[in-house]
Amino acid sequence: MNYIQKYLERIIAEHKTWRAREHSYRPAMKELLENINSNILATNEPAREKCWAPDFIITDKKNIPRGYIEAKDITPNILNDKKNQAQINKYFNWELWYNFIHTDNLEFRFYRNAELVETVIIAELQNNQIIVKQEQFEKLEMLLVNFLTFKTQTITSSKKLSEIMAWKARMIKRVIYMALMNNKDVKTEIHNQFDVFKNILVHDLNEESFADIYAQTITYWLFTARLHDPTLENFDRDEAARLLPKSNPFLKRFFQSLRDDLDERIEWIVDDLIEIFLACDVKKLLDWYGKTTARNDPIIHFYEDFLASYDKKLRKSKWVYYTPAPVVDFIIRWVDYLLKTEFNLSDWIADTSKIEIEVDSQNIKYWKVQKTKKEVHKVQILDPATGTGTFLNEIVKYIHETRFEWMDGIWKSYVDDNLLPRFHGFEIMMASYAMAHLKLDLTLQETGYKNENQQRLWIYLTNSLEEHHEDAWTLFANWLSQESNEASYIKKNMPIMTIVWNPPYSWSSMNNSDWIQNLIEDYKKEPGWKEKLKERNPKWLNDDYVKFIKYWEQYIEKNWEWVLAYIENNI
Repeated sequence: MNYIQKYLERIIAEHKTWRAREHSYRPAMKELLENINSNILATNEPAREKCWAPDFIITDKKNIPRGYIEAKDITPNILNDKKNQAQINKYFNWELWYNFIHTDNLEFRFYRNAELVETVIIAELQNNQIIVKQEQFEKLEMLLVNFLTFKTQTITSSKKLSEIMAWKARMIKRVIYMALMNNKDVKTEIHNQFDVFKNILVHDLNEESFADIYAQTITYWLFTARLHDPTLENFDRDEAARLLPKSNPFLKRFFQSLRDDLDERIEWIVDDLIEIFLACDVKKLLDWYGKTTARNDPIIHFYEDFLASYDKKLRKSKWVYYTPAPVVDFIIRWVDYLLKTEFNLSDWIADTSKIEIEVDSQNIKYWKVQKTKKEVHKVQILDPATGTGTFLNEIVKYIHETRFEWMDGIWKSYVDDNLLPRFHGFEIMMASYAMAHLKLDLTLQETGYKNENQQRLWIYLTNSLEEHHEDAWTLFANWLSQESNEASYIKKNMPIMTIVWNPPYSWSSMNNSDWIQNLIEDYKKEPGWKEKLKERNPKWLNDDYVKFIKYWEQYIEKNWEWVLAYIENNI
């Protein structure tokens, strides 16, 4: 049974006795709080050193206070009573303001730092009858989870950190979604950002998906910044924006805009997240996580754990699963072997040879696109479903270990001139995209490479299964359209020779743009291309991995020299 529903049933039963008073409802409140979080203790009217203590003090198992609750009788408008308001102000004067609830058991007012941040009403008193508002149950439960997990003491469990991050992200998602749905007539900055994302990057984006992008990105912005933070004693939004590496100009600009113009409706949740990160050493937690789980890529596995807590369905629908290291290693070594034996490339996957191609460039004077010749690397590598960057990271490690391990001076110039310029990744999930940048940046640092020129990493936020944008030059000039333009340039012009990836598998694919649907029509015909395919159940031809195979055929037709290495779903 839903905890909120069970709580209300007890409240209603007490109210119907007609003898209930303020104290009568407190056992139900205590049970509700301790059901939602079994690691806390909700003590009613605890022993106190000062008078006028709140009705409940919330402590963890170490008896460290997490918050306070003042619970009043079920009486119309009692929370607005001047006497009660004066009492609340007195609590705030005693510095009990940082995490506080004022309630009449039906309406809950949440305070953070003495400011009212959220209100939720799960039932109303009408003609002395309690009328339930079941649609508000989920919101109250999420707010109570947030309230009960508030703490500033050191977090020593990576699992606990991932769970708290997930809850905070879910709260941000809900607030952003409601802001988009409830205020469509009033265009705010969050509406403008939604429109920009939809018009430029993800054309079938809806409000819920954007809220998800926004929530995950903010959460992992703070996570990434804290991981790069050399000073553990302080951390805030401004520092979080400054700490991000310049190797991703899009994310850098996006997070700077969040720092300077964060939606006030989620400010308190973001500040709560900052308090969480202040209470832990992220780098040490990840190191310990890797040792205790025997996983060789703790950052990526940590993200998987976060996503499992945040939204298991989203993880499955977007196919966010870690490719086992032995599989990745086998694919990379086999590609390396083929490049040597079949294409006679002396340096194999580390090859530096170049070819001349024709690319589109913009003639500013006449505002038109014209063909120009450009020299590029022959072995262009692409992961079209980058995820958190596993394949690209392992290629970097493999090249460094097999060619440059004791050649630090040459390694830096090689990365600048012959690795990053031919290294490409496309990813549609913004949090995964941010994680891929984080992981690749850290991997390069581990090899001894320092990105002194702040060269961008060529991983782009884009949908591989959407055609390059012919009208990309006409998009308004901002940080998001630049990301789209650069991704379109790779899609249209680069002679991709090597593709390595683990494609998403989903027979009920959501990638249904006209462009990709038209492309896979070739697969739905009998040999000879005239008759329609005589399959009883052709639904598997709509699977995402099939669409990716058709996507790859473009590069075969363009380049005629290629290596395709991927994990098959249905052999």
